[in-house]
Amino acid sequence: MLKAVFPGSFDPPTLGHLNIIERAAHIFDELVVTVAENRQKKYLFSVEERVGMIRALVQDRGNISVEVCDCLIVEFMKSRGLNLLVRGVRGTDDFSYEFELSMMNRSLNPRIETLFMTTDPAYFVLRSSAIKELAWFQGDISGMVPPLVEEALRRKFPVP
Repeated sequence: MLKAVFPGSFDPPTLGHLNIIERAAHIFDELVVTVAENRQKKYLFSVEERVGMIRALVQDRGNISVEVCDCLIVEFMKSRGLNLLVRGVRGTDDFSYEFELSMMNRSLNPRIETLFMTTDPAYFVLRSSAIKELAWFQGDISGMVPPLVEEALRRKFPVP
């Protein structure tokens, strides 16, 4: 059985994230989406909210599970006997950053392999930080996030 991990903060989950999740789920027998919980980072949504949104968005896929990761991803993977990491990249800046992370992960655990998946062109410019800023200013985010996430963002940033 071919299993992989797709980690991220998913704050909030975007259509770009879902695109990578769906495509990876077609390639692998099992995909574990890991939601980061880094106590040093400030998130808009709690880990429970982020996990709940992703679970709701992938509930029709039997080969996708969603778990919280509050440690190094290589430790999470080792504890579950997983060796394949999926990362989405939008462009050269993403690739450079993700390449460095993959080298660090490999130095921590030489069994870890990283697979880079390029973003679908429709989601090339989607960044969670930009989406949150746009939602703050009541901009149209309907083409960037699923309706469930749009509603959650509207609750976080109500019309004044």
